[in-house]
Amino acid sequence: VQLVESGGGLVQPGGSLTLSCAASGFSFSDYAMSWVRQTPTKDLQWVSAISSDGVSSYADPVKGRFTISRDNAKNMVYLQMNNLKFEDTAKYVCAKADSSTWYVGSEDSWGQGTEVTVSS
Repeated sequence: VQLVESGGGLVQPGGSLTLSCAASGFSFSDYAMSWVRQTPTKDLQWVSAISSDGVSSYADPVKGRFTISRDNAKNMVYLQMNNLKFEDTAKYVCAKADSSTWYVGSEDSWGQGTEVTVSS
């Protein structure tokens, strides 16, 4: 399993970024995928998940601002982040679940992450 994130960077509050995760080494369309983030204080927070058939779920702090999506033909998962806030600053990590639907603790593989910094 290989998961490679991209798209992070520095953005002002209120701005937008789209993160991408390229997956390989497994049958991508069969598994749920998720995004988690590690804050500067090293807290690990679940952000969002999407099932193999596209059903999405979100943590309350990002609900209404972030959108997860996937392209099974390209083995890609995305996280569109709008109206970014200072507290969204973190390393964002793409993860593969061990089943077609996500549940707490279902992640079994992780990427290296991409840094997002929200600052004025």
